[in-house]
Amino acid sequence: MSFLDKAKIGSQVQVNLELSKDRLSKEIIDAINVSSICKINDFRITDGKGIGVVLQLSNGKEHWFFEDEINFLDENGNVIKKINDEKESNSLKINILSGIRYENKNKARELINPINFFLWLVVSFKDIF
Repeated sequence: MSFLDKAKIGSQVQVNLELSKDRLSKEIIDAINVSSICKINDFRITDGKGIGVVLQLSNGKEHWFFEDEINFLDENGNVIKKINDEKESNSLKINILSGIRYENKNKARELINPINFFLWLVVSFKDIF
């Protein structure tokens, strides 16, 4: 499930202060220390490839945060564990393909063998993914 599937305007999230306090003012840090649970008011493109959220803080002010600086909450107010499906998927692909080896063939008979060609093709595509 992607960030935009979970993040909806009006949803409550928790700010992870450890990841963001180096860029925040004292006033914002104080508001988060009062209550780290905030409401999503809007979205903002952060650096051309990411999406951030504009949160309403406990003092009523708004401030934006990167998507990795917030934690989503379930209906009971508990933090939902983040799972990066893409990284897990890529590591699974790498683990499956890591055992496949290809040695260069010198003889014409080995070169025209379709099994050797297929093995070469799989090993070559392993580096792309």
